Amino acid sequence: MTRWIPLALTFITLVALAVFGSAEISLTPIARTFAQENSQPANARHAPPVTRTVAGQVLASKDMPAVQLEFDKSFKYAGSQSFVLYDVANAEQHFFVDADKDGHIKRLYWIQFEGYLPDNTHTYNYKSPKIVNIGGFNFFADVYARSLSGNLGRPDSDGNRARAFLKSKGFTTSTEVVSQRLVHLVDETKRNELMIIYLEDLSGTGFTAADLNEGGSAHAEWSNISQAVLARAQKFMKIKKQ
Repeated sequence: MTRWIPLALTFITLVALAVFGSAEISLTPIARTFAQENSQPANARHAPPVTRTVAGQVLASKDMPAVQLEFDKSFKYAGSQSFVLYDVANAEQHFFVDADKDGHIKRLYWIQFEGYLPDNTHTYNYKSPKIVNIGGFNFFADVYARSLSGNLGRPDSDGNRARAFLKSKGFTTSTEVVSQRLVHLVDETKRNELMIIYLEDLSGTGFTAADLNEGGSAHAEWSNISQAVLARAQKFMKIKKQ
């Protein structure tokens, strides 16, 4: 989730706050850090109800946006949850996973519908240079190789909530992963978004995230690997307007 805030708040954040690493992005914008550090406790607001529905492999949303997502049969629906994120936005998460018999996740789709609450004026402001069109929807597209070991930040982040939910369902994830983030802004107000994260376990490739990132021993392979991840993220799902 990326948001815009006035210049004065940006200055305050630069002076006072450290950059926070989130589950879905490797470098978090300053505006998100401000919201995290200035939010009320996680239980300050009641979680909104889950309003999207799932039937078999199809996830349907009636609005924000009106969309239908269908996932390959190799992915099994793992459930949903909703919460108020950093006391500024409603978030609804759904998960489709491809896991082995022991519950270790090889691949997953994490779908998140998110929108700012009416008592604030935040907007989403993505700077991703790459945009892809899937099913008539434009998505900002970013891909990351990440290590999920060590301190992953606030337990009430959307990424940590997602991992806790999957763990509660008996699933485990590798500490070395590659993830493709796709973000669609619902309308011109830029206050609601659909985020899809496609994640793969890196352990079978022989590479770590450090190998693939800038300065790593396999960074020369990253361009081809990242393009292939985007292709697979699109291959195993279909998106169409409701």
